Amino acid sequence: MNDSNNKMLKFKRISSSDRELYQRYMPDGTERGCEFSFGNLYMWGRQNIVEAYGHLILFSQFDRKSVYPYPMGKGDKKQAIDAIILDAEARGISCRITGLSAEARENIERLYPGKFRYHCDEGAFDYVYDINDLADLKGKKYHSKRNHLNRFYEAYPDWKTEPLSESNADAVSDMVNKWYEEKIADNPNSDFHMEKVALEKALSKYEQIGLEGLVLYVNDEVAAFTMGSFLSEEMIDIHFEKARSDVQGAYAAINCEFAKFLRCKYPNLKYLNREEDMGLEGLRKAKRSYKPHHMIAKCWACLLEDGYEY
Repeated sequence: MNDSNNKMLKFKRISSSDRELYQRYMPDGTERGCEFSFGNLYMWGRQNIVEAYGHLILFSQFDRKSVYPYPMGKGDKKQAIDAIILDAEARGISCRITGLSAEARENIERLYPGKFRYHCDEGAFDYVYDINDLADLKGKKYHSKRNHLNRFYEAYPDWKTEPLSESNADAVSDMVNKWYEEKIADNPNSDFHMEKVALEKALSKYEQIGLEGLVLYVNDEVAAFTMGSFLSEEMIDIHFEKARSDVQGAYAAINCEFAKFLRCKYPNLKYLNREEDMGLEGLRKAKRSYKPHHMIAKCWACLLEDGYEY
């Protein structure tokens, strides 16, 4: 038992105060998926971190599964992954390493030839958009999007936007609570309960965890709301986007206006990551309709000796 304990990494539960530490390890030259944004780590599931071997190593417990996201940092990657393998062994769990880009997968295979099996799920790939495309909607490919958006502007000439702040956070919370009440009533067995908890955490600590938000008003009432956080200097991850069903075009408007807002505030920003489609055909169609610049393909690896379960 003592030997097992000695192999375990000394993880601690992630908190909002860890953002500065996290930001020191993020810029390691790797394009990462949405699960690596500090905002998502803070909001979803039980996330744990430890500094070891020149890396920030994560241990995530989400949806009753324990996984190790690919370690962040510029130290010796093999030392970090060796430590993950030993930690999983000591805990008696499968060693599952998630969030693998093509480069990360190649690196693991080079370091551990034939030791891991890999699984890639297209439903977990991230949709990444050029910020100028979403802000301007130029060209033939966005003709229908522009028309849809213009109908909103014509129908609601008094629309306005405001950055998320203490002065409007309560009104946003009221709007999204009503949104979730409707969705949960229609589908009580959905994941909306869990998403609602995550959004409540985000609204309570949005400044501390580095979130950017924008609120859309129609007739001086909140019609839509969106929120995101940085994945890198060039990319922001969009965590939430909610709009009232009785305001036609509100989703299109908040999407476009947030892109304009972020581009103005952060001139070096190039991309917006609008996360996965989760294999849902309707969501996939909607995300593809905005013509992504590229996708972030993500896989996970599992030690062969641990078996292979999806």
